[in-house]
Amino acid sequence: MSKSRRRSRVYKLGLRIAFYTSVLSAAVAFLLLWYLYDIPAMEGLSVSLWIMVGVFVVSYFVSFALQFRRIKVLEQVSKNISKKRFEEIQDLRTFYDDELDYIIKHLIKSSRTVEREIQRLNRIENYRKEFIGDISHELKTPIFAIQGFIETLLNGALEDEEVNRDFLQKAMRNVNRLIFLTKDLMEISKLETGELKSEIEDVYLYELVHDVSESLVYKAQKENISIVVNKFDRNIRVKADKNQVRQVLINLIENAIKYNVPGGKVEVTLTLPPKTPHKVHLQVSDTGIGIDESDLPRVTERFFRVDKSRSRERGGTGLGLAIVKHIIEAHGEQLKIKSEPNKGSTFIITLTRSESPQEPER
Repeated sequence: MSKSRRRSRVYKLGLRIAFYTSVLSAAVAFLLLWYLYDIPAMEGLSVSLWIMVGVFVVSYFVSFALQFRRIKVLEQVSKNISKKRFEEIQDLRTFYDDELDYIIKHLIKSSRTVEREIQRLNRIENYRKEFIGDISHELKTPIFAIQGFIETLLNGALEDEEVNRDFLQKAMRNVNRLIFLTKDLMEISKLETGELKSEIEDVYLYELVHDVSESLVYKAQKENISIVVNKFDRNIRVKADKNQVRQVLINLIENAIKYNVPGGKVEVTLTLPPKTPHKVHLQVSDTGIGIDESDLPRVTERFFRVDKSRSRERGGTGLGLAIVKHIIEAHGEQLKIKSEPNKGSTFIITLTRSESPQEPER
């Protein structure tokens, strides 16, 4: 440590600049004294040596004052980058505003860019580790179930027509669960890593809401659940990615069906909040089992389930609300959840309204 500190005090570039400047100055002085003023060679040489010493000292200190501190900053920043250690470096700016200042400015900027990129890669790596752990845990249940059904069939149950059909149906349900899980895993991994970008456009909500609700009517009827879409202005438009908002609605309504009770209702409502007229609130309410207050902060986590056994029986992946959350946040909007056990839940998403085409130009 002490050796490196001693070496750091010697400004080698300054010594070279001072040496070359002083030698050149002494040579010029000697030639001028000898040829122009006809001074004897020995006297001219003596004066030139004094000039060389003076120019050497002055050049070294001028060079040191102008460059040394800024060169040490460049050295420190470059070492930090190579060691992936990013300390707060003062962004040195002098009144010289020269090339050295320019290099310092851009090297510090590059250092901060590298730091942010390393932090981003670390987040992705941590996400990858967590994600792999979650996936391996979630895949075990359906895979082991399928394995158990097939082994039982191979061990003699295949001959019993009633048993083999029942086991094959159960195996098929687990296969379907694996398919849904794989699809949701691919989607949420793209959302969480930022790979899936939103293509914002003007979207008519009336058409989108009715299209989604009609596509889920059959599923709701199978569970003895009714879907009700309350009336709202069919001309309301929002700035959003149409396919992603469709996915949000599908996930919310499917969730409302899944956690409802026989004879229950799923209600879709659009409201225009008076305090924020540029926003709309799209809410999906159900009359189902509801969510405990302690579970509300966790319902949008990956693989979190309010009722684990019920979710798995009905093919739930535990990713639906996590996908909703990421899509809404990618739009810069909010997801709000209100719920009460045994009374139902309400999921509210905010969306930004498009400018009215009838609005006069300013």
